[in-house]
Amino acid sequence: MKVLIIEDEALAADRLLKLVTDAEPNTEILGKLESVRSVVHWFNTNTKPDLIFMDVQLADGLCFEIFDQVKVDTPIIFTTAYNEYALKAFKVNSVDYLLKPIDKDELLSAMAKFKKHTAAGSSASQIDTLILNKVKSMLQNPYKTRFVVRIGEHIKAVSVDDISFIYSSEKSTLIRTASGRDFALDGSIDQIANEMDPAKFFRVSRKYLVAIDHVSDIIAYSGSRLKLLMKGIEDDEIIVSREKVAEFKKWLEGN
Repeated sequence: MKVLIIEDEALAADRLLKLVTDAEPNTEILGKLESVRSVVHWFNTNTKPDLIFMDVQLADGLCFEIFDQVKVDTPIIFTTAYNEYALKAFKVNSVDYLLKPIDKDELLSAMAKFKKHTAAGSSASQIDTLILNKVKSMLQNPYKTRFVVRIGEHIKAVSVDDISFIYSSEKSTLIRTASGRDFALDGSIDQIANEMDPAKFFRVSRKYLVAIDHVSDIIAYSGSRLKLLMKGIEDDEIIVSREKVAEFKKWLEGN
């Protein structure tokens, strides 16, 4: 089987290559590409692979720009940290849609699905039905379920259930876990707030977005504001701004 890997993060590409070759030792990796431009050039100068692993966000844009510039009729297993692109992926030869960090068992399942339907000569519409069912399931929960963070040279997945709060500091956005660890995120707190489940997270001020399950106490504070204490965390003073207090109380009640 000839496989092409399209991934702009070197560590993620190397890990994916190892997972694929461990699963299928006879796999021939035709290349590792990191940009829309390089992929378009590759398809214009090479014969098509049997299977593509494709990240959504590449070095110079979204992978969907590729399909506007070159014909790609090879089956694709998408790999990404975001589930909001699942519907678009469904429209372009998708076999499966895996969320990072890639789980070994999920990858094996996706490859087995590809081999089964290729061997059976399944039509594109039959494969489309499989991915559509998965997309429908993912879209039932359109909010973030985990973040991919870097720890030195390593990559780690942090579940949103483990996040006590998200905050901005000196032009950076960070998460604070229940264990008190901080991890940097890509994107502004405004962008991230839109990706979080509003039933679980509330923007109490310009700086803080808090998780209701990690609030241990709420204290009346000066100027008609509220002070929040978070479970297991003592060194942060999180204040609900005056203009947010009424909305915050409704949020606590589930309204």
